[in-house]
Amino acid sequence: MTPPLPPSEPGSGRGPEVVDAVVVGGGVGGLVAARTLVNRGLRVVVLEGADRVGGPVRGGAFGSFPRLRLDLGAESFAARGTAVADLVAELGLDVVSPAPLSAWGYAAGQAFPLPRAGVLGIPAVPWAPDVRRAIGWPGVLRAALDRVLPRFVADTTDLGTFVRSRLGQRVADRLVAPVATGVHSAPLDRLDVAAVAPGLLDAFAAESSLSRAVGRLRAAAPAGSAVRGIDGGIHALVEALTGEVAASAEEWVDSPRVDQTGPIHTVVRVGQRVSGVERLDAGPGGTWLVRTDAGAQVAAERLVVTTPAVAPLLAPWLPPAPDGGAVAVPTPERGADVWLVTLLLDAPELDDAPRGSGMLVAPDAADGPGHEGGAGVRAKALTHATAKWPWLAERVRKAVGEGVHVVRLSYGRLGSETEPPTAEEAARDASVLLGVDLTDRVHDHLLQRWDGSLPPPTPAYRAQVASFTDAVGRTPGLAVTGGWIAGTGLAAVVAHAQATTEHL
Repeated sequence: MTPPLPPSEPGSGRGPEVVDAVVVGGGVGGLVAARTLVNRGLRVVVLEGADRVGGPVRGGAFGSFPRLRLDLGAESFAARGTAVADLVAELGLDVVSPAPLSAWGYAAGQAFPLPRAGVLGIPAVPWAPDVRRAIGWPGVLRAALDRVLPRFVADTTDLGTFVRSRLGQRVADRLVAPVATGVHSAPLDRLDVAAVAPGLLDAFAAESSLSRAVGRLRAAAPAGSAVRGIDGGIHALVEALTGEVAASAEEWVDSPRVDQTGPIHTVVRVGQRVSGVERLDAGPGGTWLVRTDAGAQVAAERLVVTTPAVAPLLAPWLPPAPDGGAVAVPTPERGADVWLVTLLLDAPELDDAPRGSGMLVAPDAADGPGHEGGAGVRAKALTHATAKWPWLAERVRKAVGEGVHVVRLSYGRLGSETEPPTAEEAARDASVLLGVDLTDRVHDHLLQRWDGSLPPPTPAYRAQVASFTDAVGRTPGLAVTGGWIAGTGLAAVVAHAQATTEHL
């Protein structure tokens, strides 16, 4: 039998708000979890500590064109699986494909199209023309040795060491570093091969050649673009999820199941940082009591935690590990201090997308040639958004005019604090990367900071996650999800949030 609930304030005699489920965290994982529970007929409250929901998915607009909304965070999702595409369709949104343009790289002061036949920048054919353009003949000759070196000549300690041992320094620095460090926001020597390139080690064992192993993986990959977007921007997903979950509150009014505090009118609540979690009954059908810094208390039989900041509060209520010891709580690393600059440029020269859909920049580009006077390019990546996304190009043309483009530049790498870039610096970097003088062509700009935590792509962290989720799975009424558990990317987060909350 569940013990009586404590009063929300000493001496008030009023108990906490009672619902069917509490979701802690209002990112995409939390909103998908809440929607899954709402669709099962449950009354759900979402508690988000920040002043907005969505996590790294956010929309915004230029001050001079407030009706032209675009993504200020994530702008695409991986095409693997159908979870995101199915969810988008259910919400009445449209999945779109990017324009069929190649991505480019920038290293050693040169811009070049990235090889199409590759995995994380590792080429399948070392002597292909697009590879030769990036690494030159000396790099090609060294990389070609991969085809004749015996299999034991390989060091798989990390991705950087593995690539250098098989294909040489130039492939690692000019091809793999821009792509892999851009995707995972960590140096090559911090990336575990199995974690960031699933199946690559098995393919290498079968082929005895890293480039042939990449070719094997590419042959098994589905045709078409590896990413998709949403017409109107990825931020439309957050807005649609929030609206659908919030609308469920209308069904609570006058419901006899709503007790103690009366009908609940706000389901998704921001500014509610969770400060305490208590299990009032350890058995099935027991109650979780969640407290926030703002003084709110919510009780429910089901609790879903989607943020690692709250995970330590669960530790006292988890069963011990199989060896009898305490279960370790996974602790994501602090992510890179990232600044995103979005430029609105009056530049008809970009109509033909001279450098494809965007560029990934090698980590040493900041020390190489770049701006006048010898300063290098500090941006780690550039996206020519209006070239990549036809829907955005059409909206910009209608709202602003012909020959106007949107370009996004990302700054910040793991392990160092990032000075916020100015619009002028971003325009100079874009000029170098795109080969067009854009220094006096900025119509408007937006500056956004992201400083979240990242799940380390290491076997040790994944082992921690497995042990932790096993203990959570043995705790009645409890589930955990989100990027710190599922891995980075919307495809992983959405699928995991749906599957995890089904059993609740």
